[in-house]
Order: sequence, then structure tokens, then C-alpha cells
Amino acid sequence: MQEITGLELSPKKVEYLKFLLKKGDLVKTTDISNELHVDPSTTTKTITDLSESGYVDHVPYRGVRLTATGREYAEFFVNRHNILSLMLSHYGLSSEEACSEVSRFEAFVSKSAIDRICGSMGHPTVGVCGKIKHSSCSSL
Repeated sequence: MQEITGLELSPKKVEYLKFLLKKGDLVKTTDISNELHVDPSTTTKTITDLSESGYVDHVPYRGVRLTATGREYAEFFVNRHNILSLMLSHYGLSSEEACSEVSRFEAFVSKSAIDRICGSMGHPTVGVCGKIKHSSCSSL
């Protein structure tokens, strides 16, 4: 498996993987379309791209699930969000403001930067948006 840089996927594709991680096992494409507010044809195209890249398994007319690679990336993306939100909350933003602001730019922050931010904060285990896994800070 290639090393995660954090910059492999577009912001929208990151959202797909994070949503699939949150939902768990098999997720219907209509649920994805509804949650992410995108046209079903856009969802199908994005899922096809993610499947061809090895991030998801797509069973037509049944649903989508993360592959092992997709799960590893999705866990990193969730942790990246949580680390960045925690960082912004240290600078006076409320939890809600920090989460909202981070959602605007998180897909453009590299794993290298996240590793350094996480280390400088003492490898926190809980952020304002959820738990933070230490493995995401240093060993992916």
C-alpha cells in the first residue's frame, strides 16, 4: 500500500470516505447522495472512481463499503479533522466554529503537517469533534 500523504483525494471524495466510515458496513448509494446533497449520478461516478482506486467495494444495487485501504484513509481523514478542529479551538473558536472552519480547508493539509501539529499538542486523544487515535498522528 502507498504511504498516505493526506493529499491523494479531492475534498468531496474525502467526505465520501468519512461518511462511509461513520455509517459502517454496507451503505446504499441513495443514502450517500442524500447525506452529501449530491445528484445520484454524481454519487455513482464518484463511487466508481473510488472503487477503481481501491478505496471502496461497490456492489451495484446493494451498496458500498470501505476496503481496508479505504478504512485506513478514512480514519486518517477523520483524525485530521479532529486534530485541526482542536487546534483552532485553542485559538478561541468554539467547538462548532472550529469544526465548521476546518471543514473548509482540511483536505489541503498534508499528513506531514498533521503529524507535526499533533506532536506539538502532545498527541491528544480527544478533540472537540471526537476521539483522536495516536496511530494517525505518527505511524500511518
